[in-house]
Amino acid sequence: MYGELLASAYRLREQLGKPSEAIRSFLIGLADTAAALWEQPDNGIWEVRGEPRQFLFSKLMCWVALDRALALASQLHADDQSEHWRAAAAEIRSAILEKGWSAEAGAFTQSFGSPDLDASALMIPIVGFLPGDDPRVLATIDAIAGRLTDDQGLVYRYRTSTGVDGLAGEEGSFLLCTFWLAQAQAQAGRLEQARATFQRAGRYANDLGLLAEEVADGELIGNFPQAFSHIGLINAAWAIRERETFVNVS
Repeated sequence: MYGELLASAYRLREQLGKPSEAIRSFLIGLADTAAALWEQPDNGIWEVRGEPRQFLFSKLMCWVALDRALALASQLHADDQSEHWRAAAAEIRSAILEKGWSAEAGAFTQSFGSPDLDASALMIPIVGFLPGDDPRVLATIDAIAGRLTDDQGLVYRYRTSTGVDGLAGEEGSFLLCTFWLAQAQAQAGRLEQARATFQRAGRYANDLGLLAEEVADGELIGNFPQAFSHIGLINAAWAIRERETFVNVS
């Protein structure tokens, strides 16, 4: 949560101008909270049932919060906080690189010490934690594309030995996660793969161009329309276009 909110503030900083005291205090508070609480276990982005764990995505979002807060520090008149934020961000970064990578899985995984794949690891290049062509990012992209997809190449949120969300049974693939894969592939310079992944997900849009949350047995299921699916589509399309422009200019 902290990372997502501060990332939004970072993207909108040109519109912010001089932030109000309320906005300034709010954003500083988010960064301070991320620095103070990042080591605490939780239930992750998917609110997985069971005991709290050290979920990689939660750590990553705390890093994002601090990274963006550092970029906004002067605008927030919070330069005196920079050293503290920078130290906390460095600790998070080290923890993710050392504990978030699984040699067994050959990828960044769902939580520290776990071999289970999770689509949210695709956010590592998307938020700028590592470049898209980093070998560990490429390995994670390949692992998710190869082992966390259905027969149509659509991406599941995660798969574990105990079933989905701590319960037995199956769920559909997630369109947001599939668009994350397309975006990560584009950032890795794998344009053909990115286009193919994007098209596989995009073809499920209905006659009004709307998408649901999931796809199961070739049908849209879950929340409808799902804003996150559309946000994922837009971001993936933008990343593909950016990479195409870069290739053409080069």
